[in-house]
Amino acid sequence: METTNRLDLLTGSPIGSADAGGCCGGGSCMCSSGAAATPALDLAGSRGLVTPAEPAASLAAAALTTEFLVTGMTCGHCVSSVSEEVGAVSGVDAVEVVLKKGGASRVTVTSAAPVDADAVRAAVEEAGYQLA
Repeated sequence: METTNRLDLLTGSPIGSADAGGCCGGGSCMCSSGAAATPALDLAGSRGLVTPAEPAASLAAAALTTEFLVTGMTCGHCVSSVSEEVGAVSGVDAVEVVLKKGGASRVTVTSAAPVDADAVRAAVEEAGYQLA
């Protein structure tokens, strides 16, 4: 059996074969052993979470979401068409569509400032659908 030496990149300490790799890496899993599991990555106590450069409050304040209901959509191609057309509207940063076949699908537009509802309506109609 070939032995592979493993090294914890954060501490520089060798990792024993029983601890290496976790569930998917071929090593042992600490999930159900009853022992306190050490996170695979601990960035200054963050428990593996990376903090964004800006505080969450400022990110939330910068993003505005507006929801529209669109009728006539029945498939993924419909979703792609509406997403592409609405995404091209001035000021739109992101578009998320939740398809509801046979009903009104929810289209959520994210932007830094309010978007022109008439421009969104025109984009939806250009894609071949209607605002509810």
